[in-house]
Amino acid sequence: MRLKIESMAYGPDAVAHADDGRAVFVTGAVPGDVVEAEVVREEKRLVKARVTAVLEPSPDRVEPRCPWASVCGGCPWAAMDYAAQLAAKRDNVVQSLSRIGHLGAERAEALVAPVLAPGASWGYRNKVELAVERRRGRAVVGMHAQGDSGVVKVDRCLLLDADHEGLVKAVSGSLSYLANSHNLNVERVGIRASRRTGDVEVALWTEPSPFPRAQAAKILGDATGASSIVRVMTKGPLKARKLAGTERLDGNGWWQERILDETMRVSAPSFFQVNTLGAEQLVQLVLEALEPGADDAAMDLYSGAGTFTLPLARRASWVDAVESYGPAVGNLRHNLERAGIDNADAVGGDAGREFPDEGADIVVVDPPRAGLAPDVVEKLSTLDARAIAYVSCDPATLARDLDRFEEAGRFSPVWVKPVDLFAQTFHVECVTLLRPRS
Repeated sequence: MRLKIESMAYGPDAVAHADDGRAVFVTGAVPGDVVEAEVVREEKRLVKARVTAVLEPSPDRVEPRCPWASVCGGCPWAAMDYAAQLAAKRDNVVQSLSRIGHLGAERAEALVAPVLAPGASWGYRNKVELAVERRRGRAVVGMHAQGDSGVVKVDRCLLLDADHEGLVKAVSGSLSYLANSHNLNVERVGIRASRRTGDVEVALWTEPSPFPRAQAAKILGDATGASSIVRVMTKGPLKARKLAGTERLDGNGWWQERILDETMRVSAPSFFQVNTLGAEQLVQLVLEALEPGADDAAMDLYSGAGTFTLPLARRASWVDAVESYGPAVGNLRHNLERAGIDNADAVGGDAGREFPDEGADIVVVDPPRAGLAPDVVEKLSTLDARAIAYVSCDPATLARDLDRFEEAGRFSPVWVKPVDLFAQTFHVECVTLLRPRS
């Protein structure tokens, strides 16, 4: 097919239209390109294709900095100029609010600010994950290939902080060596590295089975100088794995990062934003939205290890923090105690079931990609709060939830500010301010 590329989807692919009007999702293209593309899959309403030749390159096409960008799934937008990436991300947010959130094109355009870029577009990550597969009897450690078609062996990741990009080669080499003499059953490997604290953690995600603990700790420790090496054990179906336990193989057993004025301890199973500068931008936007005062009662739902809980507690009279993931609750309690904060309560459990009874003047919610459960939107909509800050990592579920808030009739969005925590990818974080209707 010969195609003129029109825009980027919320995903790795670009979008064009075939002669019969069907949308064509094209891997490897940039808006403005004229390409020759090979059909990968045809459906009634759409076509999947991949670029075989760029006939006329877009003005926004650039040479990717990463030599593996065309085969690795980690930076699918790397061939697009960064300013064009930011514009495409804003457009995706606007389209989601307009179509899924039923806000209409004009209102969505007015709500969504330009995308904020908190730092460099390469070398910004404090964490990467490596994939592991067996190939002809040997372990291959690297990055997920485009389209999840196996593992690409790489010797560094240019998205990881430049001071630590060599950790990828060190870890993959160590595991490949270990796997020659041991059945490791490693499913994936998390590497966390902080330029600010100097902490490096290697987390091996495995099944709960026999494991060469001492050898793994020795070889990985010598290769990486890690301050923490841990094993995270999970069990159950592949798409619904549950935590079965963690083991400290060497070092602290946890990783630390500094966010603005706070030092956060995070254990390997717990979520933490992969972009430290981006996380600071999110905190600043939440504080800007909520304007916490000394007499305010605050609520932090899906609080994690306390990224928003701690700065809110420094400014408000009280914070009720709710988090469902056990390891993160433990991290939150430690971080509050270490910071000397005694005006916050860390509650473990589902946000709907453990919804605080006391109400709140200000609220922040930072749910996972699935967004807010319907009962949480209902309960938030009964509050006599003056502001809600909604931190979202998925424009589609954000739009759906804003539609639910609109239907409930209590809160409406005032502004949506996207933040680019994930340069070279389609992902974008948003902070939305909701206030009571006049």
